[in-house]
Amino acid sequence: MSIPTISSYPMPTADTFPNQKVNWVLEPKRAVFLIHDMQAYFLRFYDAESDLIKALKQNLASIKAYCRANGIPVVYTAQPKDQKPEDRALLNDMWGSGLNDFPELQKVIDELSPDEDDTVLVKWRYSAFHRSNLQELMQSWGRDQLIIGGIYAHIGCMITATDAFMRDIQPFMVGDALADFSEAEHRQALTFTGGRTGRVISTRDVLIATDVSGISLQYEQLKAQVFAFLDDEDIEEFDANEELIDYGLDSIQIMSLVSQWKNQGLDVSFQELANASTLNGWWDLIQTKLTQGQSSDLIRAETV
Repeated sequence: MSIPTISSYPMPTADTFPNQKVNWVLEPKRAVFLIHDMQAYFLRFYDAESDLIKALKQNLASIKAYCRANGIPVVYTAQPKDQKPEDRALLNDMWGSGLNDFPELQKVIDELSPDEDDTVLVKWRYSAFHRSNLQELMQSWGRDQLIIGGIYAHIGCMITATDAFMRDIQPFMVGDALADFSEAEHRQALTFTGGRTGRVISTRDVLIATDVSGISLQYEQLKAQVFAFLDDEDIEEFDANEELIDYGLDSIQIMSLVSQWKNQGLDVSFQELANASTLNGWWDLIQTKLTQGQSSDLIRAETV
């Protein structure tokens, strides 16, 4: 009746995501990021050192950092540790007493601990909207897109995406920022969401998202866009004054950024980026372009 021990499996990659039924574009100014049920209790069923869980934590942390740099509200769900029988109700039949037996495991894991300005919702059922003010919060923020990551993909994450869809909120399920009971159930959640209620995207898709009404690129977002192309080891040792090519950034990846920025109103050429060659060099180049009147709205959040 309780959740079983969960064997590790390969985290799905973007090239294996299912076909999409909609082509919604993620826009930072419209989005909210939901970190779903990343409590110690629910993660205890996994091997904490597995590649799956390491990737899950890393990808969620990367998305959260991007959201903080781009003004995207971050919302958590967390089940309470003292659920009354009448509150838990049918969940007892399906899953047993759950967190009631492990109150010390109620908190969100340290690696993703909520910040002071994040919102933490009490979770009562599979959907994050049930008995919560999530929809009202999103309306008050003027947001109608929901980025979803966490556990478990085919239960709370998928049901929340479905509920969002029925409330005319566009759900974006981050396929490589989820985990589940098995790879089959993980992919089941992606297939259902992508085909019936939302759009499945990758962590990288989130990190390179820009508003369609004009570029809104902060220094931290620029760094996040570059990091989306790098290996974890390179990110850990990254120096913003070192040559980006030495970290493995290639011409195809640079051209994808050139194309994306051009679509958003920032005219930077491949050759200009190749000559600038470092992250800080790129930022200086972008600032120069702005000074020339090609765009506005770039604010350097911090220096490296």
